[in-house]
Amino acid sequence: MSEMSFEQMLEGSLKTIRNGEVVEGNVIDVKPDEIILNIGYKSDGIITRNEYTNEPNVDLTTVVSVGDTMEAKVMKVNDGEGQVILTYKRLAAEKGSRKLEEAFNERRVMTAKVTQVLEGGLGVVIDETRIFIPASLVSDTYEKDLGKYKDQEIEFVITEFNPRRRRIIGDRKQLLLAKKAELQKALFERIHVGDVLEGTVKNVTDFGAFIDLGGADGLLHISEMSWGRVENPKKVFKVGEVVRVFIKDIKEHKIALSMKFEDENPWKDAATKYAAGTVIKGVVARMTDFGAFVELAPGVDALLHVSQISREHVDRPVDVLNIGQEIEAKIVDFNEEERKISLSIKALLASMEHAAPAEEEEVPAEEEVAETEGL
Repeated sequence: MSEMSFEQMLEGSLKTIRNGEVVEGNVIDVKPDEIILNIGYKSDGIITRNEYTNEPNVDLTTVVSVGDTMEAKVMKVNDGEGQVILTYKRLAAEKGSRKLEEAFNERRVMTAKVTQVLEGGLGVVIDETRIFIPASLVSDTYEKDLGKYKDQEIEFVITEFNPRRRRIIGDRKQLLLAKKAELQKALFERIHVGDVLEGTVKNVTDFGAFIDLGGADGLLHISEMSWGRVENPKKVFKVGEVVRVFIKDIKEHKIALSMKFEDENPWKDAATKYAAGTVIKGVVARMTDFGAFVELAPGVDALLHVSQISREHVDRPVDVLNIGQEIEAKIVDFNEEERKISLSIKALLASMEHAAPAEEEEVPAEEEVAETEGL
């Protein structure tokens, strides 16, 4: 038997590898664009940047260190120059695919960072496997700008898994809806009509504002925003503002809110403040053909009928009055039950004219005599 050469004995001590085989090795060198592994074979294995990750321009020296242990998959045992070409990302993708399939079957919640903001949705990556979340499944409300999700970590479930077609679909919306349902249930279990709450203005419309109460939205109608008159809710409230409200009514899952707190009710002592015969000042708030409505205090309006504006004939209030003008008039009628107050400038003028003139002062007798003697 002939003796084996050193090279033959060395080769005999080394393992054999095949294309597609998974090998483990130690990192013996790292360059910005490649990793070199000792895999116990006659040649070292090489992982290029493109076979490490799908992320472009990654400096491999920042993610791998000499001495690290890695698993990789053999792509080519010999690339023509005696080198073994390995892939890390494809092995990771295969593992990731199995992991995602398990998550899909178990309806498991996944967490990943948003790496792409696309025209139709968001892209995330788990173990080198891409998942697409359509725009319609990103949120439970319409999202005009998906850019705010870039680099954010989000939770989702996988609702479609088809790796052959490279179609893996994530859904974040159903998690938000489920969480909202839990919060809504908890909210309705604890709230009652009359409760005072703090909420956040979520949306403002021409007819009112929607207030987020932490589980459900309540409607603050324009008529319930103040004891005074509110012409435009958008000038009063801003989205994100925290407001104090009370629950006026609950019907099924609809909550009606109000800011007209009873202790601030301007009609509370109106019978005393606005008794008939009282002379009062107010500001013209609005006008109609039959008269002008005068604001005496926020939430308290009185009617100045066109026939009571002047002793002279007035065709229309707008001919003699202006919005915002301050006037003085006499209260001629007060109806607390219907919350109606009638004013009259004509009655005020009449009462001023019929007031008794001041009597002339009588001259004392002694002064009168003295004056006579001095003549």
